[in-house]
Amino acid sequence: MPSISDARILILATDGFENSELFDPRQTLIEAGATVHLASPGSAPIRGVKHDKAGDRITPDMALDQVDPNAYDALLLPGGVANPDRLRMERKAIEVIRDFAHAEKPVAAICHGPWLLVEADVIRERTVTGWPSIRTDLSNAGGKVVDEDVATDGFLITSRKPDDIPAFTEALIEAIEAR
Repeated sequence: MPSISDARILILATDGFENSELFDPRQTLIEAGATVHLASPGSAPIRGVKHDKAGDRITPDMALDQVDPNAYDALLLPGGVANPDRLRMERKAIEVIRDFAHAEKPVAAICHGPWLLVEADVIRERTVTGWPSIRTDLSNAGGKVVDEDVATDGFLITSRKPDDIPAFTEALIEAIEAR
């Protein structure tokens, strides 16, 4: 089985990501030895939020148009309300998500991040979870919605909120190592 220390993980995010949902899994993955890259619509630093207050900045490693999904083993989609709402309007972001899904590589989305899975049309008939306010969207997109800290259905891993980050990150690591 592959080791997490050999894995290459891509994070897609833009302004308005929930701070802990990007930085905490990213740090855990890096500490486990994975190579983690951040892609955003542009190359300028992006700012997170800590609930409804300004969060930390991070500079993307690359712009979305530079992403080669074949170069990565897994995809991480942090939440925050504005982040996925903005990214779902980016054609390239949706193409990247679809590429990972069609290749059945692990795709992990937390909180409002599953909105991107709705836009990419990859949750039909899959068990998923997310922040309570998007569960109707998940259901309307054909997902089987549960209220659990992590829902894993094949390559798809979803979680509800920042409190779920440890279980979410562990599920992603397990999916990568099982691949």
